[in-house]
Amino acid sequence: MKRIGLSILFSAALVFTGCKNENQTADERVDEHTNLTQNEEEAGADDTSENKELTLQIEPRSGSNVSGTVVFTQENGKVTMTAEVSGLKEGMHGIHIHENADCSADDGSSAGGHWNPTFEDHGKWGDSNGYHRGDIGNFDVNSEGTGSITFTTDKWCIGCEDEKMNILGKSVIVHDGEDDFTSQPSGDAGSRVGCAEIVE
Repeated sequence: MKRIGLSILFSAALVFTGCKNENQTADERVDEHTNLTQNEEEAGADDTSENKELTLQIEPRSGSNVSGTVVFTQENGKVTMTAEVSGLKEGMHGIHIHENADCSADDGSSAGGHWNPTFEDHGKWGDSNGYHRGDIGNFDVNSEGTGSITFTTDKWCIGCEDEKMNILGKSVIVHDGEDDFTSQPSGDAGSRVGCAEIVE
């Protein structure tokens, strides 16, 4: 009799637990692999919409006198880069994101090549024939040696999990010459005269 009573209690507990789990919404259930609810997973997946800002200092390279700042702002799923540079010769200058956050080499070579996570040819941003995610383009420098550029895209993020979008761990490189958007793999933009590591 005692065994029957215990069996009934155990069965009732199982039924109660099953009903409780069925009453949980999909948003409340915890994923057995991630230990996160659906709401928590969605919040993490949407980290490109989180507002962030980074301000970086441009360091001179290749014996130049280049200086300036680069500001990255992430808002509403887009990243805006504003660079203000001085110490350059008058004319057009290439500016790109390179693959390593390393400005240690005197010539900037430690920054590596253009950031190109999609493995495409170098080109003008948006070109149907392909372009690097780091192919920002050119900006104009006046007779006083100063210039600026503002660039906005939804192809970048600051610190998200998508490595095809995440600009953290890369560098901004300012070149001595103009990007021709044609020469491979970097547009023949000349020496690297300024470098800023994209780090938090």
